[in-house]
Formats: sequence, structure tokens, C-alpha cells
Amino acid sequence: MVVRPYEQELKYIEKINDHSYRIKVGFQPNMNVEGVFYVNSHLEKLMFEELRNACRPGQTGGFLPGVKQIANVAALPGIVGKSVGLPDIHSGYGFAIGNMAAFDINDPNSIVSPGGVGFDINCGVRLLRTNLFEKDVQPVKEQIAQSLFDHIPVGVGSKGIIPMNAKDLEEALEMGMDWSLREGYVWAEDKEHCEEYGRMLSADPSKVSMRAKKRGLPQLGTLGAGNHYAEIQVVDEIYDKFAASKMGIEDKGQVCVMIHSGSRGFGHQVATDALVQMEKAMKRDKIETNDRQLACARIKSTEGQDYLKAMAAAANFAWVNRSSMTFLTRQAFAKQFKTTPDDLDMHVIYDVSHNVAKIEEHMVDGKQKTLLVHRKGATRAFPPHHPLIPVDYQLTGQPVLVGGTMGTCSYVLTGTEKGMSETFGSTCHGAGRALSRAKSRRNLDYLDVLENMKSLGIAIRVASPKLVMEEAPESYKNVTDVVDTCHAAGISKKCIKLRPIAVIKG
Repeated sequence: MVVRPYEQELKYIEKINDHSYRIKVGFQPNMNVEGVFYVNSHLEKLMFEELRNACRPGQTGGFLPGVKQIANVAALPGIVGKSVGLPDIHSGYGFAIGNMAAFDINDPNSIVSPGGVGFDINCGVRLLRTNLFEKDVQPVKEQIAQSLFDHIPVGVGSKGIIPMNAKDLEEALEMGMDWSLREGYVWAEDKEHCEEYGRMLSADPSKVSMRAKKRGLPQLGTLGAGNHYAEIQVVDEIYDKFAASKMGIEDKGQVCVMIHSGSRGFGHQVATDALVQMEKAMKRDKIETNDRQLACARIKSTEGQDYLKAMAAAANFAWVNRSSMTFLTRQAFAKQFKTTPDDLDMHVIYDVSHNVAKIEEHMVDGKQKTLLVHRKGATRAFPPHHPLIPVDYQLTGQPVLVGGTMGTCSYVLTGTEKGMSETFGSTCHGAGRALSRAKSRRNLDYLDVLENMKSLGIAIRVASPKLVMEEAPESYKNVTDVVDTCHAAGISKKCIKLRPIAVIKG
């Protein structure tokens, strides 16, 4: 493969304004639409540096740079609008993480690609509020961090404590949060404040392999490892008082709990199984892609439909997983403060996915179209008055939960009309990696990372200290840069800033 010099690559990339760039058709072969990516002056340096490094002669192996991955997605059959890179974008499997793309359901050539959803299907974030304030929690934060760590199973291969047998799993895969509700693990109103009401109706557990079910069965109600966490956070800034009050956030210092987790080994296996099937389907249907990691199948094909049904089951698994951890979190707080979760006002503010493909209605070139929207490391961010967001948020727009890195801040944003027209109602999902996991391990000492957390006054409990290096703040982009870029571009709006006082991690 011929590697173009960096200077030639740059001819295809054009600055649109202070926070976005266009990737012109022709940058990668067979592009059907343009690419676009959102950055500010700090983040653009990382994007271009990654591209420059990939242009060095003899550069082989590893993932392609983010800009190339956005362009390769723009070459997939049936894509409409643009291939969009959000400010937290970084290289991933097939699609970059932080890449979203929409495909016209009524175009027979349109595809679905597991690489556009990711291996951790419906990895997402849930935020609970409380009526506690920092002064209530500071004196007991070590005890409550320990209590959460004791209640929620964490780490690689951790086993859940929610009783499950094979029949329960089948029902949970089909019913999502309705299963959690029936079993008494959630409150009825939790569902109201959850994307898709915590259940994708298209789920079909019979499309999921026995291997995936075997991996998933012991893992329900577990946090897992990597960048997953449960964090006790304090409201640090309120940018939009009206929207915050609709979420039950009245004042600085109020305590919230953020849970970030996904579908564990179950979702990983569903994705792996689908990729094998899709490679065969591509040969049969003569689908060509620029990158074999973009394995895909026509949406209407058996393989495409089977994947979407299995993916929906994995999404339901993730909602049950986060619901189970919500239950355990409420238990831990109630025990610590010798009261009930109800009296602590431990309501779910919202629960969003950032690794999923969904059928949605959008306007494309002035016409309403039914699209399959892939969001990988991207969060749905629907505007005010959208029929698919809860009644409570009709006037503010959908809450968007953006988790920061360990020891830094997180944000709550709201969806906007501009985001709806520019990014199919999508925005960032987190900080986005700046260093690979391997590089983080080489460059950082876990004891330094833990010491740094202590100096920031953050109580921390980790199952495997070595993993902490991969998740150190230095390994990531600055989440404030990411959020400020989305806000400046108008694709979502800042509402609340949260800072951590206690973290539990795998």
C-alpha cells in the first residue's frame, strides 16, 4: 500500500471553522460522503500528530489514525449525511471510538457493522442524584467507598451477586429493565429516565450463541475492569440552572453517583460471533470495504438482522447490569446513612448508551428518512420537544452524561437542535484516549497515580492496581476540552460539572 506524504494528506482536510474540519471525498478510496470532525486548538494537535505518525515510511501494524477511520466509514455502502468524528475521537476497531454514522434503512445496499457499535455493546453511563451534600459525605467517604467496593463486584472476571440461572438470563435479555423491575431491583420511575426505557424491543435471545450466554451468566451486576467505574461525585458548577433543576440538581455541593459499565463478556462475544458471520456474508454479497475490520452485512440480510437482534439483547443485558449496580449502590448508601434509598432521594437522573446502533427518524436534505444510526463512543443527544425523551426533559433536551477520567471531572450536557441537524443528534461520550493502554503502562507508575488521587482528596478502591496506569488522567484527552468543543460547536450544551470524591474501579 502506498503511503502518501503528510503534506499531500493535508490537501484533503479543510478547516470549516474554529471547531470543525472537513475531510474531502477522495482522502480514502470510494468515499460516498464527506467526513467531519470536531476539535478545538488543543485537540486538533493530537489528531494531526496521529496522522503525521501514520505517514512515516514503513509504518505498519496498529489501528489506522482517526481521520483515516472516519474516511473509511464514509466509504461504506448506504451511508447518508457525513461520517462524523466527535472531539473525544481516537483509533478503534474498524470505526474510530467517537465516530458516528447513519445508514438509510430503505437503501437495499445499506449495511450494519459491529465495528460501528464496538465490542462493549451498550457501554453507557447512569447518574443517580441524592439529597446529600459534600459536608455529609466527606467525613465518611472512605467508609462509603469501601462499602460500594464491597457491594459491587469489580475487576476482570468478577462474578455477580444477583441470583441468576439460565432461564433468568433468557428473560433478562428479552426484557431488559422490565426484568429488573419485576424482580424488585429498580424503581418504576428508573425506566422513565433511561434511553429506550431500558429495553430494546427487537432483542431476540435465540440469536445469541451459547458461548455468549455462558460468559454473561455469572457477570450480571458486575462493574468489570478497564475504564469502567462507580464514582461518588459532587456538583462543582451549574451552567444551566433551569435544566439542572429539572434533573433534581439544585445546588453546588450536592452529591451524585455515576456508574459507567456495559455488557461485559456477553457483549464482547456477541460482537465477535457477528464479525465471523459477516466476513462470510461480505464474500457472498460482494461487499468491499477499505479496512477488513469494517466487516459488515446488508441491514436486510439474515446476518444483519441476526446481529441487530443479538445486539439488542446485549443492550438489554447492559441495562440490567447497570440496574443491578444501582440497586447495590442504593443499598450501600442506605446502610451507611442508616436510612432508605427513598429518603436519600436516590433517583436516576438519566441513563445513556454510547455504543449502540438504533433505528431513528432524521431529516436528510430536507426529507424525513428512517436510518440505522451507529454510535460508537458517541452519545445520543436529542433536542427539546423530541418525542423519544422523557416528559421531565421535554423543555431542556435530553441529558447527556459525559464521564471524565479517573480523578478529573465529569459533565452533564443537554441535546440541541443544531446537534440534531449536524450530527444526527449525537455528541461526545467521554475524554477519549490520548495514549494507548500499552504506552500508559510504560510511561506511568501505578503508585504515582494512586498517590496523585490521594493528594486530590479522592478515596479510591481498585481491584487490580496495575490497571490504574491505563486509566490515569495523563492517558486521556482533557474532558473539559472535549465538552467545551461540543458546546462551542452547538451540538450539545453544558449543564452541570461534577468532580469526584470517591472512585471504585476494576
